[in-house]
Amino acid sequence: MASRTRLRRSSNPAGTGKSSLAYAIAHELALDTVLTWPVNSRSTVRDALYQYDAVGRLRESNLPRKIDKPDLDIGSYVRLGPLGTALLPSERPRVLLVDELDKGDLDLPNDLLTLFEEGQFEIPELARLPEGQATVPVMTADSDQRDLLERGRVRCAEFPVVVITSNGEREFPPAFLRRCVRLDLPDPDEERLRAIIAAHLVEPEAGVDELMAAFLNRRARGELAPDQLLNAVFPRIAGVDLDADGLLDAVLHRLGGTV
Repeated sequence: MASRTRLRRSSNPAGTGKSSLAYAIAHELALDTVLTWPVNSRSTVRDALYQYDAVGRLRESNLPRKIDKPDLDIGSYVRLGPLGTALLPSERPRVLLVDELDKGDLDLPNDLLTLFEEGQFEIPELARLPEGQATVPVMTADSDQRDLLERGRVRCAEFPVVVITSNGEREFPPAFLRRCVRLDLPDPDEERLRAIIAAHLVEPEAGVDELMAAFLNRRARGELAPDQLLNAVFPRIAGVDLDADGLLDAVLHRLGGTV
């Protein structure tokens, strides 16, 4: 299966709306709920594909069973992760948000390459089952319903739309970057900031102009993000009695450097 995975990589500071791109794509294309994989230093591709509760299954198998309560099948102990769920066959592609990939292990981007190229993977714990148990219903990341897997194989019918965010803390391997469409989000100007505020507030009230001027003045001296301005606007609209500088001092923190 030739890869048609849509990779969108955005590298910008926190709070600039990178993650919102995935939700915007899902909304505009009327796709299903966004699947989210928040990456940290302990993240592995295997965990994002599926989790198998071997300890829980062993404990359950050692418990005495009532006559009217059958043993739970192995599928009750397998849950697909966000990445694994995104690769389930479906008529329309899923949207997967891989959030802050630069926080993961150095090898994580390369580990994803083959997976995104092939659009399939196998769950060994299910592949080893006897022939009579070839079809197993497993849990997914975003539904209480189960999906049937044959011999533990997952193979997508439509490659997912993958949005990968990064805070620019490190570079990624060239082979990985060649498969990404890079998107940098510029700092919004005053007009764009006002549009962002208007999108969150039906009718912005007095005090926003003062906050806007103070915010732009501080941003000129260091890195601030649009969501920090919203953090100041909301309490102002709610009636917090502080001047613009006092309110900004209370809610704004620079994303880098010193205040």
